[in-house]
Amino acid sequence: MDPILIVDDEEKIRSLVRLYLEREGFAVEEAEDGRVALEKFRAGQFSLLIVDLMMPEIDGWRVCREIRESSSLPIIMLTARGEEFERVLGLELGADDYLVKPFSTKELVARVKALLRRSSGQLQSVPTELKAGILSIDKERHRVSVGDDVVNLTPLEFDLLYFLAKNRGRVFSREQLMETVWGYDFYGDARTVDTHVKKLREKLDYPGVKGMLVTVWGVGYKFDPELVQ
Repeated sequence: MDPILIVDDEEKIRSLVRLYLEREGFAVEEAEDGRVALEKFRAGQFSLLIVDLMMPEIDGWRVCREIRESSSLPIIMLTARGEEFERVLGLELGADDYLVKPFSTKELVARVKALLRRSSGQLQSVPTELKAGILSIDKERHRVSVGDDVVNLTPLEFDLLYFLAKNRGRVFSREQLMETVWGYDFYGDARTVDTHVKKLREKLDYPGVKGMLVTVWGVGYKFDPELVQ
């Protein structure tokens, strides 16, 4: 497996995260700021990125944005406690998940493992291909298309869409989606789910597909191929 890249301007945090990940058998590389992180990303291969948002020179938001221009690399961002706008912006720029400092190293390792299982295709579900009108979701090839157009999704966006489409018509709460799609129990900000649904809607903004992801107010979300715009 390719190494995990840890990006944080605090050496103590990098060293702590490295220690616990290496105990789990992961290879780890470090970067002290966003500039070094982007240089390492362009020069090598990584399986996952853990990035602090508040850093000198190039911050974590720019790192997320530039990586998402060319890669679906799983990204976990680290944010300051209470800075909700940081988390929302980071998710909108393409991060898959976040942890608030100070965080539990045990929880971080669990989230790393969940994202890596997803990105390596170890989450098993059948059937392998789903169709709803002109929308096609191919699990085996990890490919979403609308007609002749291929829709580029991150691994987490793909799994969220596939799960809802596979269970079309059924409503899931944000907590159920976090536990099932993200791959662990979650007791944080439910807007993580809202942000990913928002990104999916933006990417599926096609006639004949738009409107399939439905908000059920006070409950959660569902996929309904009968509701198109």
